[in-house]
Amino acid sequence: MPTLNAAKQVSDRINRIEVSATLAVVNEASKLRAKGIDLVDFGAGEPFFPTPRHIKDAAIDAIEKNFTKYTAVAGIPELRQAIVDRHRADFGSDYSPLEVVASTGGKLALFDAIQVLVDHGDEVIIPVPYWVSFKDIVQYAGGVCVYLPTDEAAGFQLTAEMVAGAITPRTRAIILNSPGNPSGAVFPPQEIEAIVRLAHERGIYVIVDECYVYLAYEGKPFSAGSLTKYKEHIVVVGSLSKTYSMTGWRMGYSMSPEPIAKAIGKLQSQMTSSSNHIVQKAAVAALNGPQDCVQEMKREYMALREIAMQGICDIAAVSCYRPAGAFYIYPRIEKYFGKGGIKTAAELAHRLLHEAHVVTIPGEGFGTDEHIRISYAVTREDLKEGLRRMKAYLESL
Repeated sequence: MPTLNAAKQVSDRINRIEVSATLAVVNEASKLRAKGIDLVDFGAGEPFFPTPRHIKDAAIDAIEKNFTKYTAVAGIPELRQAIVDRHRADFGSDYSPLEVVASTGGKLALFDAIQVLVDHGDEVIIPVPYWVSFKDIVQYAGGVCVYLPTDEAAGFQLTAEMVAGAITPRTRAIILNSPGNPSGAVFPPQEIEAIVRLAHERGIYVIVDECYVYLAYEGKPFSAGSLTKYKEHIVVVGSLSKTYSMTGWRMGYSMSPEPIAKAIGKLQSQMTSSSNHIVQKAAVAALNGPQDCVQEMKREYMALREIAMQGICDIAAVSCYRPAGAFYIYPRIEKYFGKGGIKTAAELAHRLLHEAHVVTIPGEGFGTDEHIRISYAVTREDLKEGLRRMKAYLESL
């Protein structure tokens, strides 16, 4: 009887990816907390606000009414309609419920979309710096990542001209993330439209990660989904996690042309089936209910940005782009390489965690070697204390 080759215990596709850099740091921090160490956590990037009351009440009501049975894979009709209605009201898009698939978090929505669109050898253009999971999800699908570096001095901006220079006959998709994680960069609407138009003309899909779309600090938030004449080649990936402080609820969605939405639904039917049914009811309340909470949280993030920028720029030898959205700063720390034996951003983040007791994410996970990411979605007190610890530690090296 044939036996499993001991050298190949797992599939090749799982070996194409790595553990999320963010979650790896979160796990390491959890071990230190278990030992009673007091940490300031700038790592995971989740709102410190509680989920708004009306959303929690909707979930409680769903439990009390025994809404605990199977639902359609793509989501209950009222949720899909609520996603369409909210996006149309805020951005002027034109989707139907048949073009929506609700998912267990925005990450699954992104994973589903890439698995449906990308075949082995297909190229996917990814601007650098990028969110940690983009490259691994593409590689898991068998795709080839084409990294497109952006210039920090120019605000990490991406242009259609840059994208055009990276397109080849194998290009299948472009991933856009604005406001961006980890940089906080926001692409101008006219540039997003130019990129989408270019992709449409070339028959290339644009996958738009809108996790932070409501956290653009200047002007009216913009969605590529509003470019209705190009929607044939647009896949919008959204999430309620950051917008409504619902990270642990795990609710995301995608909006795409109906044939793609059907394919995503088919894939999801063999994975998770539908998303959590109680959470679906809570999501309806979030999308259809009062939106004041979104603006209140945004105002606080803007205030926290000022504290973060002042604190990080007070640290000698550290420079930082001023973010235009999301809730991250991405400071350059390479001038500390060589001090205290530190050679990389990963080593510096490790030392900050274990010696200064501040959680940060090293830039290697985002495609750059000279940065660390700091989430300022924390209380003002924690932000100030963490920055104080960083300054004291780095300037002692």
